[in-house]
Amino acid sequence: MTHEVTNQSPPIAGTNAWRSDPLLMQAAERFSEPVRKELDTLGRFVRNQEALDLARLANAETPQLRTHDRYGNRLDLVEYHPAYHALMRRSAANGLHSSIWEKTEAEAGHRHQIRAARFYLTAQLECGHLCPLTMTNASLAALMADNTLFRRWAPRVAVRKYDHSNKPVVQKSGITIGMGMTEKQGGTDVRANTTRAERLEGKIYRLTGHKWFLSAPMSDAFLVLAQADKGLSCFLVPRVLEDGTGNGLHLQRLKDKLGNRSNASSEVEFHGTMGELVGEPGGGIRTIMDMVTLTRLDCALGSAGMMRAALAEAVHHTRHRKAFGARLIEQPLMMRVLADMALDVAAATALSMRLARSFDEAADSRGDAAFARVMTPVVKYWVCKLAPAVTYEAMECLGGNGYVEEAPLARHYREAPVNAIWEGSGNVMGLDVLRVLERNAGLFDDVLGTIGNDLGEKSGATLEVLAAAARVCQTDEGSARILTEQLALAAAAAELKRMGAGRVADAFIETRLAGQWRSTYGMLDARHDAASILDVLYPEAS
Repeated sequence: MTHEVTNQSPPIAGTNAWRSDPLLMQAAERFSEPVRKELDTLGRFVRNQEALDLARLANAETPQLRTHDRYGNRLDLVEYHPAYHALMRRSAANGLHSSIWEKTEAEAGHRHQIRAARFYLTAQLECGHLCPLTMTNASLAALMADNTLFRRWAPRVAVRKYDHSNKPVVQKSGITIGMGMTEKQGGTDVRANTTRAERLEGKIYRLTGHKWFLSAPMSDAFLVLAQADKGLSCFLVPRVLEDGTGNGLHLQRLKDKLGNRSNASSEVEFHGTMGELVGEPGGGIRTIMDMVTLTRLDCALGSAGMMRAALAEAVHHTRHRKAFGARLIEQPLMMRVLADMALDVAAATALSMRLARSFDEAADSRGDAAFARVMTPVVKYWVCKLAPAVTYEAMECLGGNGYVEEAPLARHYREAPVNAIWEGSGNVMGLDVLRVLERNAGLFDDVLGTIGNDLGEKSGATLEVLAAAARVCQTDEGSARILTEQLALAAAAAELKRMGAGRVADAFIETRLAGQWRSTYGMLDARHDAASILDVLYPEAS
């Protein structure tokens, strides 16, 4: 024996991600007792060693494409490791793909917020499998453009079952729905799409063309944009026809992605593919945007959950690791780095949950309707932009132990950029904010009113900065990111203040709204009690 293993932090497995997150528990105070008990169970699950192994295996054993069988017949199948299917079964049972569309009494009035809490906790375990669940959940928003289609497909979605068999939709116990928007030549500019849709009869069309990204290609159907006679339109395309034959979706290859490895993304060509028109001919972008709004909420929730998991690992490690005669967390520099990150993660969590609440209350509140419209791109922009920096800094807290694949931080770091890219890059989010300013400035005023009320008596200077940034944007499109970030910071501060987050809210306001430029974490000064911030937001793991 050459040495004794000492001074290593114990595994975080066996603790509870729900009980160790006071901010999330506070955001869920209005949930029913059965729901809170369920979140407690989910919190234990995401920190269970078996679940952590499933997450590791689903990303190490990546999906494999089978284009043909041994005889040369087309298969166009993607095979996943059993660990991926296990994660999908669990998350489907938790309703991540369907709960907002159900009529469960225990979730009435808080459906979006409850699902948001589930999604946020699950993202702390593994994010790749959440992609098809996100798209399935959001797809029904687009299908609402056609009452007949919605009534036909909603009951198939709103069941908490996962069925990965390769069968027609009518034979399956549960389904998933994906989408195909971007093409090689256009990317974000979907109006440049060249895929053609030829009308056969009624609302049935034949599609010919390609998609550069078709995520979750084993979904049972896809919402696809294609050019019809009246312009870019949206179509619902089943993967397998009712007679069990393929629907002409020829998978070309799987993307070799930086992260998001458990989830397959493919290139596809459409060869005589049948699709049913969704919404009005030529109204494809308007139809698909109803889906995109919900997916953008999930981008923020997923990034917030990922950051929470990364920082929880760092805090846990530094509480047990000793260096230079003391625990790492007791070293002044480390303490301030961790507390500085904790402020951003708390703000991202609070703001994402606030956005979910606005979705729940938009129908009955003008202010929440305005918040949902204006702040969806803002929250998506800012929270997703934070994730790479936070996960990297958390990794550095573990040093080399965080950089190796045995630690989940390496996977979180690879995963961190995807939500900022998916469903609209940062520039697209900024342009969306400008679009609201141009078309309905009253919504912007309503949001400023909400922020001002929640920030309280010291909101005047913040509101002046936001109003000035909005005026600049009216003549300078290139300043859109400035306005978007300032909106995010102000709204996050306002939500922390509204929640009564005390010194956490005060520290965030003083450090983030003062306009001081900062490029790294650890910039808290001695005025802020870093140890107390960590104790409040990251109590000892239980």
